[in-house]
Amino acid sequence: MPVELDDKTSKIFEEIKTLTFLQTAHLVKAFEDEFGISAAAPVAVAAAPTGGGAAGGEEEVTDVSVILESAGDNKINVLKEVRAITGLGLKEAKDLVDAAPKPIKEGIKKEEAQQIKEKLEAAGATIKIQ
Repeated sequence: MPVELDDKTSKIFEEIKTLTFLQTAHLVKAFEDEFGISAAAPVAVAAAPTGGGAAGGEEEVTDVSVILESAGDNKINVLKEVRAITGLGLKEAKDLVDAAPKPIKEGIKKEEAQQIKEKLEAAGATIKIQ
């Protein structure tokens, strides 16, 4: 389904189409940092349902969330790991760590959640997988 754009957003879109790949990548990173979003999240969510068409019930069991219970005594190292895992900007990652308990990643496979848990616990955090 095509998206209808107004004049202003249409002009911006046309300008973006002229950018090089590297310029576009930098623009996406700037959006992620500025607004605390991740361009990779929609891809992961869209890819998950296609992989388990026949095993629909099994897929629900393997999707889990990684919850940051506490940053512990080494908050800076935990903050660095949260940024690396989520792709959040410094302020957004700090807000997430300060607001613990909070989910770091949701709807991921158990194996990925376990890897994230190990990284964050190595940095000093207390993690729960739900």
